[in-house]
Amino acid sequence: MSIENTTPTEYLTPAQVREKIRFGQWKTNTSGVSSGYVQGNIVILPKKWADDFLKFCQMNPKPCPIVGMSDKPGDFMISSVGEDVDIRTDVPSYKVFRDGVFVDEVHDISNIWQDDLVTFVLGCSFSFEEPLLADGLEVRNITEGVNVPMYRTNIECRPAGPFSGTTVVSMRPMLPKDAIRAIQICTRFPSVHGAPLHFGNPEAIGIQDISSPDFGNAVTIKEGEVPVFWACGVTPQVALEQAKPPFCITHSPGCMLVTDMRNSQLAIL
Repeated sequence: MSIENTTPTEYLTPAQVREKIRFGQWKTNTSGVSSGYVQGNIVILPKKWADDFLKFCQMNPKPCPIVGMSDKPGDFMISSVGEDVDIRTDVPSYKVFRDGVFVDEVHDISNIWQDDLVTFVLGCSFSFEEPLLADGLEVRNITEGVNVPMYRTNIECRPAGPFSGTTVVSMRPMLPKDAIRAIQICTRFPSVHGAPLHFGNPEAIGIQDISSPDFGNAVTIKEGEVPVFWACGVTPQVALEQAKPPFCITHSPGCMLVTDMRNSQLAIL
């Protein structure tokens, strides 16, 4: 019996996870897989748009922290984040946009790849979930086996060229004392969104219905808990909606690139 069928997903190596994805054996969210390794949000743009997007990320490092890029336009092997990482096949699900409009969701982008495309790998909140769990804090979306809930907010990003928009946040409910501990822990990980942006009243950041996330799945909020909100790597999708590049590709929410980088490499001690 193969390791792919017997090994719990948190113990699969990144290479094993990417192999399962590449051959169509994994098409869902990647929360909790390959414990200890960095997962990345993906944005792929034509070179003409890439420089302004790079500036947008540099000006908005909490929602858009860059952890890797393609070496040059057209490269689909992303050596900066791992060995044998093919960005065309190694993400479980991709969203395709034309002129800022979502047009398709696919599991392989080999047949639409272009020679001028530049790939950005952005830090993901899944990387800080591990130290939260290690400290004894519950991460509700993992407990309930669903994709983390994500919401559009009224928190404006700093614009760069054609890129602008508001911040998307991910939410994990916690007791207030645990929320404070989560802030302390996540401050050590600025490359994967860092400390939460807000906790408490969702309406203060423009969220009207906490039970209806814009992306991902709703989770249970128990009595005495408060919602805790982190900047989220889906934020670039809002910026792309505003900028309307003729062509771009992102990951589907929750469906990340599992890299060979260790979370500990991104920690500030």
